[in-house]
Amino acid sequence: MTAPLGDVLRDYDADAPLEQAFTIPAPWYVDPRVYELEKKAVFGGWQVVGRLDQVREPGRFFTAEVAGEPLVIVRGRDGGLRAFFNVCRHHAAAVATEEQGQASSLRCPYHGWTYSLEGELRGTPDFDGVCGFDRGQNGLVPARLDTWESFVFVQLEPGPTLPEFLGRLPERIRPLGLDRLHFVERRRYEFDSNWKVFVDNYLDGGYHIPFLHKGLDSVLDYAGYTIENEDRFCLQSSPVVDSGRDAATAAVRKGDRALYYWLYPNFMINWYEGVMDTNLVLPLGVDRTLVLFDFYFTDVSSEAAMARNRASVDVGERIQGEDTGICASVQRGLGSRAYRAGRLSVRREAGEHLFHRLIAADLRRVYAGRRG
Repeated sequence: MTAPLGDVLRDYDADAPLEQAFTIPAPWYVDPRVYELEKKAVFGGWQVVGRLDQVREPGRFFTAEVAGEPLVIVRGRDGGLRAFFNVCRHHAAAVATEEQGQASSLRCPYHGWTYSLEGELRGTPDFDGVCGFDRGQNGLVPARLDTWESFVFVQLEPGPTLPEFLGRLPERIRPLGLDRLHFVERRRYEFDSNWKVFVDNYLDGGYHIPFLHKGLDSVLDYAGYTIENEDRFCLQSSPVVDSGRDAATAAVRKGDRALYYWLYPNFMINWYEGVMDTNLVLPLGVDRTLVLFDFYFTDVSSEAAMARNRASVDVGERIQGEDTGICASVQRGLGSRAYRAGRLSVRREAGEHLFHRLIAADLRRVYAGRRG
């Protein structure tokens, strides 16, 4: 018999200190009711949806989806950047159907309803004689939008401002000079696992690196790996060393330290000298996840530089291939009667502990509000 959702959510001690803590229980990764609750409780908060370079000029737009909600982000003729639900007010079809592009207006391909780049309803073919219809009240529905560095965020549920949400992250990131980095390429990776499995894997403090990522292990000082938690983000960091065991990885992973920032719930910034990639973790279902990798480099000035950049992307490709298999293995195990929850390493898994406590707080808050 399936336990009531309230019982499932209570089956985790969010107050336990790290040395006494368990992971969130297995049903949180496999129960469709938890996944449905996350859409509002977790993904209704601030989410990265794209980059500013995608919407530099008036008329540029891109589309995104946040936990099933379709969105379009557009730069208006007035220069303003706005987010709208990508849903026509007539019969709910998507107004913008391309991943990104340039437009003078947004026209629904279903019945031709047309909206300005500022979201105003401008055209309604064959709609004369409809009583009580106020065109001014039928523009595209806006979503709250803000930006930080080169990233575009949206918020679907009421909550803190973006600066409040980010906390001290901007001041920690600022010395890295992200404005010197140029976007080069996006790659997409699909995982046969719950989105939280990918985040757990990322936040295990390098625990899995010596066993799973031999190439990456060859350039990181495992003993010198550190973990720092803040309110809603975690910084994992490691000295970079060349052990001589993997020349291909050492050629593209340089500098004094590797920095791995995670922002709750699903955004990562991975930084090496002259190289950065970001990971955006998007749930496709209770056991399917899409991760968008955007690759950035400081030097894009020559073919030799771009060859090095492509080699760096290839190293990332190898690492993701290794993670794909282990995440699928974990998902299978989470569905087993042999597993309920696991303990956490005090030395390595403080970031994972932070993630689990934050998600527990959000799920319980929204669940209590629904019942109330």
